[in-house]
Amino acid sequence: MAILDSKGRLFGKINILDFGAGLVILLVIVGIFFFPGTTGSVAQINNQLKPVEVDLVVRGLNVRDPEALFNNFKKEGKTNIIIRNQPHGAIAVKSVQQLPRTLAVPQPDGSIKELPDPRGNNFSTDMLLTLEGKAQVTDTGPVIGNSKLKIGVPIELEGFNYNFNATVIDLRIKQ
Repeated sequence: MAILDSKGRLFGKINILDFGAGLVILLVIVGIFFFPGTTGSVAQINNQLKPVEVDLVVRGLNVRDPEALFNNFKKEGKTNIIIRNQPHGAIAVKSVQQLPRTLAVPQPDGSIKELPDPRGNNFSTDMLLTLEGKAQVTDTGPVIGNSKLKIGVPIELEGFNYNFNATVIDLRIKQ
């Protein structure tokens, strides 16, 4: 009796293609359950959490009552953040400050002076937020929620009745 017959069957019983497919499936199952590999991100290895403060600037946020939004931040004391489309979760709001709306106005002597904006757009506001939380400090900078945090990175802030974007303008790592 031959090992392989004229129809491509092993010992006249099992098709060689079916045998090969079954062997591949078995090897995949063994590979998944017995050799699962590494998990987690590389940024989390051997790094301790350190407190950080993050300053964010919000420009031209359209809101009917900015004072109510500021009071909401102060009352809640935290907000949910999303960095590069990766949700991080809640982080503490340390302070909220409304920035004055100004315009650069040329002066007769050729200099430029920054003056309050006289336009009547009462629904647009600028603000400076300071958030505090814990981050892993790596060689390339702080990492919050598996996302590197650097100056210029857009962050989405989300709460019960708001969802808007801000930009990181300063990072301070506390000791």
